[in-house]
Amino acid sequence: MENKKGLIVTLIIVLVIGLGAVSFLLFRSHTANQEMQQLFEVEKEELENEYSSFATQYDELQIKINNDSLYEKLEQEKLRTQRLLEELRQVKSTNAAEIMRLRKELKTVRAVMRTYIIQIDSLNRVNQQLASENQTVKKKYSEATQQISSLSEEKKSLNEKVTLASQLDATHITITPTNKRGKKTTRIKRITRFDIGFTIVKNITAQTGQRAIYVRITKPNQEVLTKSASNTFPYEDRNIAYSIKKYIEYTGEEQNVMVYWDVEEFLQAGTYRVDIFADGNLIGSQSFELD
Repeated sequence: MENKKGLIVTLIIVLVIGLGAVSFLLFRSHTANQEMQQLFEVEKEELENEYSSFATQYDELQIKINNDSLYEKLEQEKLRTQRLLEELRQVKSTNAAEIMRLRKELKTVRAVMRTYIIQIDSLNRVNQQLASENQTVKKKYSEATQQISSLSEEKKSLNEKVTLASQLDATHITITPTNKRGKKTTRIKRITRFDIGFTIVKNITAQTGQRAIYVRITKPNQEVLTKSASNTFPYEDRNIAYSIKKYIEYTGEEQNVMVYWDVEEFLQAGTYRVDIFADGNLIGSQSFELD
């Protein structure tokens, strides 16, 4: 009887010990599972952060480029990254296999991102070099343009000097009022003619040959003495009246010229003016008084 009781006590003790061991193992297993789940949750959060970071970097890269083809490729990779991020967010932290797959996908995303960064940096360096070369070309073009402009101005100035140097010049202008006997007179009522003399000076740079000389006699009231309203010549983009027209054969040497005006109109007292023109230029002027 006593042996039977001892056996029962022993069995009870063994059972208690067994239950304790099982409880301890279950507790250890539960704790390990909780720790593993926490690790998966942390890893999932880290993966989400990395995917989000890559999606943002694609946006930043797209801003830096001006290449439609490359922009489209970056857009595709950005969309792919966002799709993987959404898949990750929907995966349970206990799904170790799926998290492992998305971790491998992240390596691919990282490698592709590195490739595009290198490519964009290379393009930016090329663009900077081209921009620098473009600035150099623009600077040289500007300098060449300024040089051409300067040469044009110098040529224009030289041409103007040559033109001025080649113009005829009338000096020693004299106006002699004469009567009907050809004698000099100072009385207005007796004047029948103006004898006008002048000298075309020597000019070896002037073109030789026949020249038309125009003489304008202006009265005190600024009216030009002329025999016909059609007696005009071009001067400074307009036609003006002349009193006398005379052709001379210019040889480049000094030449004395005489022209005459027959007075057929009323002459008033005051200051008269004689202007002499040749080749569209005013080459001499002289005023005189009639009392």
